[in-house]
Amino acid sequence: MVNKTAPVTCGLDKVEVTAFVGPAGTGKSQRAQLVALNMGLDYIIDDGLVIRKGQIVLGKSAKAEKNQVKAIRRALFEYEDHRQAVVDFFRNSQPCSLMIIATSPDMASRIVRNLGLSENYRMISIEDVATPEEISNARRERSLKGQHVIPVSHVQVRKNFAGKLVGRLRVLWTEKGQNDGEKTIVRPPFKFYGDLSIDPRVAEQMAEFIVSRTQQVKSVVSVHARPSNDGLSIFLSLRLSTGDTPFLLLGKNIQRRVASAVGSITGIEVHRVQINVEEVEI
Repeated sequence: MVNKTAPVTCGLDKVEVTAFVGPAGTGKSQRAQLVALNMGLDYIIDDGLVIRKGQIVLGKSAKAEKNQVKAIRRALFEYEDHRQAVVDFFRNSQPCSLMIIATSPDMASRIVRNLGLSENYRMISIEDVATPEEISNARRERSLKGQHVIPVSHVQVRKNFAGKLVGRLRVLWTEKGQNDGEKTIVRPPFKFYGDLSIDPRVAEQMAEFIVSRTQQVKSVVSVHARPSNDGLSIFLSLRLSTGDTPFLLLGKNIQRRVASAVGSITGIEVHRVQINVEEVEI
């Protein structure tokens, strides 16, 4: 069985939160620093990064992930080591104020819950700070060029980003830090439009392929994958044969291999791999 660690839920009551919300490609990241400056906010969270005055303080960019599923999980702080590092940072930094950039109110709410922040936060819409024409232009640029803006300096992104750096933007409102007004244009390794879903049968076929090529497994009787807490549980029924590996150790090896392979390929967390031995050949 693969266990899921529960989100952190306490200790950050002195972090004041503002959510900056708007659909993808509407120019939120491009305006984030100016909005944060005008509101006197200390930090920005954008796609898994913690940013202060144009500098990456902590985290890993979701735009550096190899596929969209992993990018979404990174942006939502669903990876335990990533989440815990950010929680520890804000626990030591409070009292402070924080802007969360999100594509929807639901995304903002999930980030707040995953990080254990106060759910009593204010929300600003992209429509509050950008004209319809500016939003339309931003959408057009995203659609035609597939480019994204990260509100940090070019040097900072070069150190932390695995995709292609396209260019940089510099705005003139900054008076304080060298990188306060700098933004970097990037093109992520993945390109994605519309909704994404992964059929459980995909995970079932992966699991069957892996298990059927394991020594002492004579056949896979059945395999079922079921959604479970934003992840998957996989149930296997097997026919085994006797051999050098004890059945208990064999089962644990199969659990580990299936969870690791399905999780790494799909980006979906496998919470449980249950094995039922139907028959043993001697």
